[in-house]
Amino acid sequence: MPRERFKEYNGCNFLRQRLVLSTLTSKPVKISKIRFKEDDPGIRDFESSLLRLMDKITNGSKIEVNETGTDLSFLPGILSGGRVEHDCGTEHSIGYFLEVLVALGPFCKNPLHATLTGVTNNQTDPSVDLIKASVLPVLRKFVLDDEGLELKVVKRGAAPEGGGQVVFKCPVKRQLKPVQVVDQGKIKRIRGTAWAVRVSPSVPNRVVEATKGVLLKFIPDVYIYTDHFTGSKSGKSPGFGLTLSAETNTGVILSAEVCSNPSGSGSPTVPEELGVLGAKMLLEEIFRGGCADSASQSLVALFMSMGPTDVSKFLVGPLSPYTVQFLRHTKDFLDLMFKLETKRAEEDEENLCIGTDKVLLTCVGIGFSNLSKRTT
Repeated sequence: MPRERFKEYNGCNFLRQRLVLSTLTSKPVKISKIRFKEDDPGIRDFESSLLRLMDKITNGSKIEVNETGTDLSFLPGILSGGRVEHDCGTEHSIGYFLEVLVALGPFCKNPLHATLTGVTNNQTDPSVDLIKASVLPVLRKFVLDDEGLELKVVKRGAAPEGGGQVVFKCPVKRQLKPVQVVDQGKIKRIRGTAWAVRVSPSVPNRVVEATKGVLLKFIPDVYIYTDHFTGSKSGKSPGFGLTLSAETNTGVILSAEVCSNPSGSGSPTVPEELGVLGAKMLLEEIFRGGCADSASQSLVALFMSMGPTDVSKFLVGPLSPYTVQFLRHTKDFLDLMFKLETKRAEEDEENLCIGTDKVLLTCVGIGFSNLSKRTT
């Protein structure tokens, strides 16, 4: 393939963004100088695992890595979908890989049915719970019919050894719909899940009590479930954590999560301290506001880009660095630019400032149509 047809980048950052956009646009990418200055240069095991997953959900992709692992070429094939089983390893959580599958799932030829094994919860990546609570509701805003969309935790596996299992099902769509989501609304209730594996059953209850002690000062409708996996469903490492979601009267969901320190690293985590931290992180996300939380911003931008040639608008909080880079990649791959407007924080009837300044994303989609979708 002629060299000039490749989109060329340097470094290992934002690999998932580049692979997703490369696959959707059928534009090959070449990534050079991957950790070339480090003592252990080249791609890591989790990046190799991601490439293997991309190979499994596509048909005809060509992936080349040089001997040192510092240069990568990816020629995308056709998104085939179907049944996929994949071991995600333990360096990153299953959520790291799920973000890619959620982005590509609607555009596959066959409905995606992925069984992923590895770490379900850690301190660095979005957990499976956060994907389910925050990211999937965003996907539902862009599809007319979400029948068949499902994310289920079969086994929960905490870091560092994992042992979890997750099943993700995603239907295929011919085309996304344009959206006008600009009304954040006000928080009406808070829901959450306190989970624990291979620790005392009292731990999630302690987390819940500490969390409610903070949140009940702001809103009376707070309910947090406890999820204590035992036996073969509890993975290989002890751990516990908390996922919280605030729902507004316009159907917007803002989420946050916390997780205990991995077994064998750092000081032991106190359940009460974790619960208070989780509550504060949710309050921070509410302060940032918008109609999608930080974890979902880049997905919003992707689906707006791939939508029909009609105007879409979406109100979000301050853009995360990850989203800013995604908008740059959108310009590279799709030749599409967003209009960004700052919406100043308004005061309500009681003269209370509603969070921080927001950003209104506006664009006209490229009119992407999933021509490979099977018709029945």
